[in-house]
Amino acid sequence: MRQYELMIIVHPDKVENDADELVESIGGWVKGLDGEVSRVDKWGRRHLAYPIQHQREGLYFLFHFTLPPTALVELERNLRLAEPVMRHLIVNTDN
Repeated sequence: MRQYELMIIVHPDKVENDADELVESIGGWVKGLDGEVSRVDKWGRRHLAYPIQHQREGLYFLFHFTLPPTALVELERNLRLAEPVMRHLIVNTDN
């Protein structure tokens, strides 16, 4: 198991409840892949450096989780298919 951080930017037109449901579903994906989410930080609405999908703002969430390295491909696929997720980045935090 390796430790990762996942930063996602969610479409700003999503209501806070919808964004919270998305966060819960991402946590479910990680758990379904034999991982564990240790912490989720909600950064809130932030101004983007450049427009993404014609949007100037986005809702930011930072996940801290552990996951087997082989399951990372499946998590990336699910994030690409999630429509409200405008951008995502997964970083390995093991040293």
